[in-house]
Amino acid sequence: FFAPAACILISLLSDILYIGSERYTFCFTIRDSPSWFINVNSWGREDYIKSLSESFRLGDCVIIENPLVQTKEVEKEEKFNPTTTSSYKLLLSENHSVVRIYEADTRLLSLLHLPVKNPQDFYSLGDIVANGQSLDGKIINVLAAIKSVGEPKYFATSDRRKGHRCEVRLYDDSESSFTMICWDNESIQFAQSWVPKETVIFASDIRINFDKFRNCMIATVISKTIFTINPDTAEANILFNFIRQSPEMLALDDEMIDQWRSDSINLQTIIDVYTVEQLKMKTLQNGGKPEPFYGIIFAYITTLNIDNEASKVIRNRCVKCHYVINEKTNTCSFCNSTNSLDAGTVPMFASFDLLVDLTDHTGTLHFCSLSDTIAEETLGHTVRTQKIVFYNIKMATPSRKKQNLF
Repeated sequence: FFAPAACILISLLSDILYIGSERYTFCFTIRDSPSWFINVNSWGREDYIKSLSESFRLGDCVIIENPLVQTKEVEKEEKFNPTTTSSYKLLLSENHSVVRIYEADTRLLSLLHLPVKNPQDFYSLGDIVANGQSLDGKIINVLAAIKSVGEPKYFATSDRRKGHRCEVRLYDDSESSFTMICWDNESIQFAQSWVPKETVIFASDIRINFDKFRNCMIATVISKTIFTINPDTAEANILFNFIRQSPEMLALDDEMIDQWRSDSINLQTIIDVYTVEQLKMKTLQNGGKPEPFYGIIFAYITTLNIDNEASKVIRNRCVKCHYVINEKTNTCSFCNSTNSLDAGTVPMFASFDLLVDLTDHTGTLHFCSLSDTIAEETLGHTVRTQKIVFYNIKMATPSRKKQNLF
């Protein structure tokens, strides 16, 4: 046994397991530094294990008194438990060990935002889709944003055992929607705290499977999985910026997009005039719920991002839904249309895809989307002629590009 020290819970397997002879087991993972974390196991009567499992939650700071330290058998211990940096494990005894909640510690709380794996060692959602069934059954790391969190669903198996599941939809800059399934009670509860389109997760040791029913790849949370919420890493910051710069994925859910595209808007009926400040205030109404509205703004373009390569300014879009085509897989992840470059007719078309800043006397609207035919009318060029312009000025300086364009 050793002296107690404060630590923070980073993983919790709250589904209590019955191991026979009236003994139950409960496992969790703790961390007290960026580099070191360890698994904790406890066995005992049902009342003790149930009480222990309900006494703390993920992200709580705790002090563990009188645990027994044992050398872990890596192959055996980490088959179902999270992989840890420690060569040991802690065992809790009902008669000798105590777990106490410790007051929130800033140093410990900051550890919740540091992944337990190399922050650069992850698959993008697009990479998973592109690899397809070659990743079936593999355990990998994933960095993604939360698009939506479903309600927990309860069911009974054929042998009358009760179960539950929760479906979470992820997205990143390569895929607009990817399914992740939570099966255990703790991950389901934890997922309910995630804010869609604001939360980024780093999921270490998550299993990838091919779902025959959906005919696509999905992610499944397992007992080895550890979530890092809003990671403090360069890679996560890039994804955060993408969320902020992608209003078509951030502000509108699928049903709203369908309604928005199906409604025919008569431009002559739009008479409300707004300043930038008024637009920002209006978007914050109704608790920030993204409800579409239309108006007129008198502003000038202060940023026009045409300094990138032409491939980053002109994007292929799906003919069916006008969503941007995934360049790696030649598929539309929004409506699941497949585009084959070998086919006689490819159901996609080239379109401008620019981000602009609009400014008036009250402020600036950043990352406004300027795309499709509206961009052609604004720039005075079609995509076809614009490709010729980019070819002629590709060796020019950024300032010369803008001069030649206008």
